[in-house]
Amino acid sequence: MSDIRLLLVDDHDVVRTGIKILLENQPDLVIVGEASTGMQALSLAKTTNPDVVVMDLTLPDISGIEATRRLKESCPQVAVVALTIHEDEQYFFEMLQAGASGYVPKRAAPEDLISAIRTAFSGEIYIYPSLAKALVADYLGRGSQEVDTQSKDGLTSREQEVLALLAEGLSNEEIGERLSISKHTVARHRENLMRKLELHSRSELVKYAIRKGLISP
Repeated sequence: MSDIRLLLVDDHDVVRTGIKILLENQPDLVIVGEASTGMQALSLAKTTNPDVVVMDLTLPDISGIEATRRLKESCPQVAVVALTIHEDEQYFFEMLQAGASGYVPKRAAPEDLISAIRTAFSGEIYIYPSLAKALVADYLGRGSQEVDTQSKDGLTSREQEVLALLAEGLSNEEIGERLSISKHTVARHRENLMRKLELHSRSELVKYAIRKGLISP
C-alpha cells in the first residue's frame, strides 16, 4: 500500500498535535505539513503536494469551506476531509458543495477519521453515518416537492446497476466483483453515466439514485 501524504489544518496547536500523534501511528499515513490558517493551508498544499487535507471549518482568516473551495480549484487532485465540531447540516452541505470528500465530527472515534482519510484517498466519499441520514432526508424533502416520473435518462441497464452500487458506497473494485466485470469497465460506466446525467459528486449521485428508485433511503 502506498503512503498517504497528509496536510493537517487546525488553528489549535493542541488539537493538531493530537491528530498528528494519532495518524502517525498508522503505517500508511505520513504527515507532510501542518497549517493553522486557511491561507497557510493553500500555500502549503502547493509546496508539500499532499494526497489528503484534513480540514477544520473554523479558521482565523478564511473558513475551512472557503479554503476547500479554493484548494479544489488550484489542486483538484487533492482530497479534503472535514474534521470539525460542527454537525449542523448547513456546514455539512456547504462543505460537500465546496468539494470535500469526507465529513467527520470531532466527537467521532479515531477509526472513523482514519477510515475517512483512506476512503478519500481512494477517490470515494466518506460521510459520517448521522450526516448521511441528513443527506437522504434533504433529498427526500426536495423530491416530495417534485415527483419525477421520467425514465432513467437514457442509462443502460448496466449503467443503472453501476449507479445504484456507487450510490450505496461501493468502490469500483467492489462493484466489479459484484457484477463480474473489471474495475476499469466500472470506471468507464461511471464516467459515462456521470456525463449523461451531468453529475459531479457522489452526493448528487446518491440523490439521483434515490429519486429514480434505484436505491432505497
